[in-house]
Formats: sequence, C-alpha cells, structure tokens
Amino acid sequence: MVVTSEVFADRLGGNVRIVWEKRSLQAFADRPIEDMAEAYDLMVIDHPHVGDIASSGILLPFDGQGYDQQLQTLAEQSCGVSHHSYNFDGQQWALAIDAATPVSAFRPDMLANVPTTWEEVVTLAEAGKVIWPLIPINALMSYYNVLANIGHDFGREQNGVDLEIGANALAQLRRVSLKLPADSFDIDPIGAYEWLACRESHAYCPYLYGYTNYSRQGFRPNIVRVANIPEFAANGPIGSPIGGTGIAVSARTKHKEIALEYAFWIASEECQSGVFFDAGGQPANLRSWQNPLCNELTDGFFSNTLETLEKSYLRPRHKGYMAFQDVAGDVVRDCLMGKTTELAAAKQVNDLYQGSFR
Repeated sequence: MVVTSEVFADRLGGNVRIVWEKRSLQAFADRPIEDMAEAYDLMVIDHPHVGDIASSGILLPFDGQGYDQQLQTLAEQSCGVSHHSYNFDGQQWALAIDAATPVSAFRPDMLANVPTTWEEVVTLAEAGKVIWPLIPINALMSYYNVLANIGHDFGREQNGVDLEIGANALAQLRRVSLKLPADSFDIDPIGAYEWLACRESHAYCPYLYGYTNYSRQGFRPNIVRVANIPEFAANGPIGSPIGGTGIAVSARTKHKEIALEYAFWIASEECQSGVFFDAGGQPANLRSWQNPLCNELTDGFFSNTLETLEKSYLRPRHKGYMAFQDVAGDVVRDCLMGKTTELAAAKQVNDLYQGSFR
C-alpha cells in the first residue's frame, strides 16, 4: 500500500500524499469501520463488515461515480467472488485488491505427497506432521470450509445447519485437531506460516489463508508451497471461505476524486500485476493470478490454488453477522480442543446465528 501510494503520487506530479497507518490482523477482522471512517479517507477493509455499514452512510459507494465501465471490468476480472463480496444491497462498497482464501500449505523438501482428501490429512496428523492455525476466527472458517465442501453452506438457511450435519463436520475436524501441537490453538495463519518456514518439525497445514511472500525466494529460510484444499465429498476443492481485502473510501472524505482515482488504479490489472505485486502484494485480479511472471516469482502460488479461489464460498454478511462471528469462533475452537461435544457446539453456533438476525 505504501509503495503504490508513492507511485501514484509521482503519477500526479507529486501534488498528492497518501499516508497509511497499520493495524493488527485481528483488528483488521473486528475493528468497527465506523471508527476508521471518521478519521481516514481510505481504508483497507474485510468484506463481512459490509452488511453492517451498507445503510449507515459512512462509506462512499463506488457505483455512479463516473467509473461504471471500470467497475464492470473489475467484476469481470475478479478472482472468484472477491469483487462480489464487497457488493451489498446492490451497491459496491469496496474494490477487491487482495484475494485470499484458506488453502493448503506444505514444505516441499519435507513432504513428497500432498494430501488431496481429508483421510490423507488425518493420516499425516497421526504421524505428527500437521500444524494448523486455530484461533477462534480460523476455527470458525474451517467449520464453514467443511460444510461448504459437502454441500451445506453455512448461512444458506437462517437457522444455521442441520445439527447432525454440523456435528459430523466438527467430528471430522477433531480427528485432526486433537493430534496437533497445543500451540495450534493460539496462532493465526501467519504464525503457522512462520512455523512451516522456519522449523523442521511439521510439514503440512490443511487450511490457512494464503500469503504469497512465504512462496517467494529468500523471504524465509525455507519456501512454503501452497496447494488446493483437501476434499471430503469427492467434488474437488470447493467451499473455502473467501477473505482478502478491499479498498474503501470514507463518505466524509474531502478528496473524493483523488481517493476514487487511486482506488480504481490500485485494483486495475495494470497495478495489480505490476507495482502492487512487485511490492509484495497478493492481487485480487484474475489476470494477475494467471500471469506467468507472477507465478514464476512465487513458486506457482497462484496457479497452484486458483481452483480453490474460483470455487470459494461467500460467508454471511447481514447486519448483525459480525457480532455472531466474534463469539461463534470461540465455540468452535473449544470444541476442536475437546472442551465440548460436537453436537453441543453445533447447536450453540446455530443458536447464536439465529440470534444475529435480531
């Protein structure tokens, strides 16, 4: 973001300056956008927030701003549902600039055969070779992943999922989670990547949001290669819950035209495959994912996981969803740690979900 802002300023003759401030990965997931929109012109946001803010008037919609052709192009060039994930109530509230969804990751020097089915993951876990980030938000995403893979997308029904199906999904996850190092329940995807890249103890992770930098030569002592997610129902790598990031503009900005110009440029194929990628970015533009050079420089990161991205699952985004997500992850994590039964956890998640509509 910093590099693209500097290049953008140069393109405008140095008359513009964009200054970025960082927040933590957890704050990215849960800090209210209302707080940021008061203080910042531009924000990088997570798509599940859009249901809470669509009717609030705090963000500037990208529709009807004189960029409709560019908006259509970005929709056509979206990697999976990345672009659509920021569209709510018929308006586009952010532009996808980073496409990420849980993929598998492994050390190619330590693992010859990468699991393609969950049964193979279980076998590898029993051999003590699996690490898996299961802080609450990631535990919940893993639950979603299994359900969507077997054709029961969480959120399709307002009452959640059938309790027996939910309990069985959690039971499948527990077959692996109970064989993990205890640290797994306290690390996020970056922590799991660091584990794989810098240690020699574990070789594989079934689900973690992808980061291209760990597949770039010289970033860490060892390359971490990525692959499509394992399957349950013999229907391929379907159901990985889309994540990534989008760039949004505050409705309070006093620099609307410049903010819009920057947002559309950074989301364009030109920037995504060029400056954005070169500076370490992970594009959301499908053309970038298909770009031979981008793949060459990331050990095939994009081509190795494109099928998972294209078949990803869009989690609920209704007003009230974020409050549900904040607590449901704890329920799933406790279950995967063996603290509650699968049936009790599935029921509690359903109850919380039904309550989120109130």
